[in-house]
Amino acid sequence: MDYHPINLREKLSKFSDQWSPKVIGEMNDYQFKLVKVLGDFVWHDHKETDEVFIVLDGEMAIAFRDGEVKLSKGEMYVIPKGVEHKPYAEKECNIMLVEPKGVVNTGETKGELTAENDVWI
Repeated sequence: MDYHPINLREKLSKFSDQWSPKVIGEMNDYQFKLVKVLGDFVWHDHKETDEVFIVLDGEMAIAFRDGEVKLSKGEMYVIPKGVEHKPYAEKECNIMLVEPKGVVNTGETKGELTAENDVWI
């Protein structure tokens, strides 16, 4: 058993690419992922799971077809499964996602922002 804490700042310093989630831990069938976001993402949904965004540093927003939510450092938001959304950030924002193993970042909307899954740092 490893008795060392996972240092989020250290993990964030190990990558610079945006919209590409990096796994830092697992709990049961869930993964904890760090992501750097900047600019617009794509409209997508996750048919099989809710998704949580936890802002570690910076500010971001999540657009919905009928509104949006703005998030700042220390805030989180849970998106229910099947709800179409589009995250975006005007300046780089560091977030943590908690989601089941195998979730693709763009849902069923494949494209250039679809990240490789299960990348550990």
